[in-house]
Amino acid sequence: MQVTELPAEGLKRAFQVLVPAASLAERRDRRLKELGAELKLPGFRPGKVPPAVVKARYGQAVTGEVLEASVQETSRQVITDRGLRPAMQPKIELVNYSDGADLEYKIDLELMPEIPMPDFSAIELERPKATPTEAEVTAFLDTMRARLATTEDVADPRPAAKGEVLVCDFVGRLRNEDGSLAEPFQGGTASDMPIEVGGDGFIPGFTEQMEGLSPGETRTIEVTFPAEYGSADLAGKAASFDITAKALKRKILPEADDALAQKLGLDDVGALRARVAENLQREYDGLARMKVKRALLDKLAERAGFEVPQGMVEGEFGQIWQRVEADLKGGKLDEEDKGKDEATLKAEYRAIAERRIRLGLLLSEIGRTNGVNVTNDELANAMRAEASRYPGQEKQVLEYFRANPQALEGLRAPIFEEKVVDFVLELARVTEKPVTAEELQAAA
Repeated sequence: MQVTELPAEGLKRAFQVLVPAASLAERRDRRLKELGAELKLPGFRPGKVPPAVVKARYGQAVTGEVLEASVQETSRQVITDRGLRPAMQPKIELVNYSDGADLEYKIDLELMPEIPMPDFSAIELERPKATPTEAEVTAFLDTMRARLATTEDVADPRPAAKGEVLVCDFVGRLRNEDGSLAEPFQGGTASDMPIEVGGDGFIPGFTEQMEGLSPGETRTIEVTFPAEYGSADLAGKAASFDITAKALKRKILPEADDALAQKLGLDDVGALRARVAENLQREYDGLARMKVKRALLDKLAERAGFEVPQGMVEGEFGQIWQRVEADLKGGKLDEEDKGKDEATLKAEYRAIAERRIRLGLLLSEIGRTNGVNVTNDELANAMRAEASRYPGQEKQVLEYFRANPQALEGLRAPIFEEKVVDFVLELARVTEKPVTAEELQAAA
């Protein structure tokens, strides 16, 4: 094998490789001989098929097999002998080959960059710390009580107040551009629908206009579907609903007492409040973790000035841009992106792709050089957690992950990232900053 290194450019490397015809012929003849010893053809004793017959029948297929194996082995040897670390699968381009001639091909690859380790002890971070107040626990309990509320009929008809429930029939029609009404649209009609007056879950402005409506009355409600509404046929359009109230119900909220606690499997209301406080603390700690991780990644990005393989950047950008194009077609583009031309959007998202690749490479190198690994138990727990999301199909989900290394990597990667983040946070200078729940949740 003769190897010629071509001029390098950044992380890119290229090699011209020549495999002598004699080496290929020797390998082909050896494979044909092995094949002849195994063949069973009509008219010949097993293993006694003449070499000329074997070559006539299988020579072309064996030649292809030998070429493929030779390229794989020699290209791997080129990379190994030089101690190279490819960032992606090398590209192989056949330059020249004909029967009886030398094989010439070209290897193009990009190398993993040299990644200097930052001084983790020089990274300063603030971890926000919020502790649930009694008022926040009470507010959460009030929300819980509202979810557990029952209803009872209001015997004497009267106008509905905010928070009460009207049982209604309604028919919705879109308004044409000239203001006229179209035919009822699909999904815009319902019967005996319980609706909380002033409650959430409907088109903005719908339930608010029901206040004061009495059973037996009909009212026309005018609304406009949000621009980001899930159905493109309705998004941003004006509609008119004729709604008829049929019955009025009031909500009955359970008291926050021992009876409610015992219904939820706890001893008393004190244990219930303690459980709510624990859950809120877990939620606050999760938000704090997210914020400190985001700040850490920003600090690491500032310190990651190494060159990145452009092939990896282009691959990441391609995936991002597919989603952006889908959002463009569906009218779901982020507000900050609206009004930007395609060139600007591409430049911004390519920069995002480069940052992601750079941070991914840095986190991977931090983990590699410091022995951070995902254990089999951690991976198994992640598989079981994912399988639990599909009741009745757990076995199939587990088998899918076991049979698909790429899918399994999708579970391993976030666990690895979190462990690397924990490793760096242990070495960084992190101070705790007391904050309120509102401050913690701001821009979360």
